[in-house]
Amino acid sequence: MIKHHFYEPGHGGAQAIGLAHDPVNAIIAPRPIGWISSLSVDLKRNLAPYSFFNLFNYAPPIIGFASSGWKDSAENIATTGEFVWNLATRELAEAMNATSAMVPPGTDEFDLAGLQAAPSRLIKPPRVAASPVSFECRLSQTLRLTSATGVNTDSWLILGEVVGVHIDPALIEDGVYQTAAARPVLRGGGWGDYFELGEMFRMRRPG
Repeated sequence: MIKHHFYEPGHGGAQAIGLAHDPVNAIIAPRPIGWISSLSVDLKRNLAPYSFFNLFNYAPPIIGFASSGWKDSAENIATTGEFVWNLATRELAEAMNATSAMVPPGTDEFDLAGLQAAPSRLIKPPRVAASPVSFECRLSQTLRLTSATGVNTDSWLILGEVVGVHIDPALIEDGVYQTAAARPVLRGGGWGDYFELGEMFRMRRPG
């Protein structure tokens, strides 16, 4: 039997057993990046990456990201009800990272990162023109996260229904989307740890 480390998060546990940082976000990794573009009510553009992001439902497709703090993306989406998810690829990694800078509210991260915007079809927020895949989304739910005892955290889960999908035809082969061909960038733990999608293997579901 493995002799595990054990600690209780929130009680100084990780440091108490000799770890430099709480490793939870390094263990639940790699994670897709929620590269979210949105518009404010006065049509100011915002683009920001979120490391807590995923797909939560298939039909209808619902994606979501968690914002630590009520940031511009959260405010924009709450007031307009719309956002775009843009696939962050290896080629776009530096630009994506540039959009994570702590800048004053109202800063246009498209301009900051030297990125061109492309219009969406069904909603107002723009897409990242160079991204090979983008999802146009309409807000479905905003949930403030709470602890197990019901205490509010300073994090919000923002869920949106995908109403439009843009895909570079070069990523389609025999009618099937080629995940690895897009070279998606994935978030790891630590300070600035990222991964590119690695070796693939298949398993059939039983039954």
